[in-house]
Amino acid sequence: MYEHHTKPLLPRRLYYLRVARSCGLGSLILGGSLAIGMMGYHGFEKMPWLDAFANAAMILSGMGPLAPIQTSAGKLFAGCYALFSGLAFITSVGVFFAPVFHRFLHKFHLQDF
Repeated sequence: MYEHHTKPLLPRRLYYLRVARSCGLGSLILGGSLAIGMMGYHGFEKMPWLDAFANAAMILSGMGPLAPIQTSAGKLFAGCYALFSGLAFITSVGVFFAPVFHRFLHKFHLQDF
């Protein structure tokens, strides 16, 4: 997927396409994680969709839930979702910045001829 350090850098147009694809994949990871949280809060806690969205978004961003959790199943889901959200957020940030970081490192390995 990425060019070897001995190969020349990709042209800017292809690099921007790589960045766009990476941003799209990172957005899919975040969107899927948000959808999982919304369905869990709606199903376990019987929250309306808007409240489920707000709680899932707050957990996913690391801020914590807005509404108190009432049921045991909801508490179990919220704990598991919080653990999952931390990993999903870190993964999406890694996917977002992978092409930028690769290009940054690649510039240090190019030899001028």
